[in-house]
Amino acid sequence: MTDTALREPQQDRSRATRRRLLEAALESLAELGYGGSTVAVVAARAGVSRGAAQHHFPTRGDLFAAAVEYMTEVRLAEIREQARALPGGAGRTEAIVTMLTNVYTGPLFRAALHLWVAASTEDGLRRQIATLESHVGRQAHRALLEVLDVDERTPGVRETVQGVLDMARGLGLADLLSDDSARRRGIVRQWAQILDAALADARAH
Repeated sequence: MTDTALREPQQDRSRATRRRLLEAALESLAELGYGGSTVAVVAARAGVSRGAAQHHFPTRGDLFAAAVEYMTEVRLAEIREQARALPGGAGRTEAIVTMLTNVYTGPLFRAALHLWVAASTEDGLRRQIATLESHVGRQAHRALLEVLDVDERTPGVRETVQGVLDMARGLGLADLLSDDSARRRGIVRQWAQILDAALADARAH
């Protein structure tokens, strides 16, 4: 067996371990908050040793920042995939905004919020999370432009799309303490109509 053939299973195992750690970190952060989510807790949840966890992620901040980034990419990829299967015409925009809002009212947003709160009082973590948030924000903005099939160079489109992202984040905050789904459906429907009208107006000009 060649060295390359030996390395491939090792690389596969390493990727699988890394993925388990990222998923466990997000789950722990959403359920226990930052204070309760030590590297040891996450490693145990992932079924790996603490040393193995620190081999992949030298610091606690590295682990949790990578977890939020990884899950954001997964969720945005899911939105892109689901959007491709949606029919055109009436209802498409509302379905897209609903999918986006589900990201911000799910465990990913809850975990990210715990991380932001911790970063507000830890200087080193704040710098790391500020960089992450900027990257994640650009990714979400780009994904929404793509699934809506709009060009942000058209005047007004950038601000309109960013407004939808800000709205979704606000709905995520509203959902933290109680189930806000009934009220949220009406808001999403109205925002989808506003978005359709605003984008149609932008394209016309």
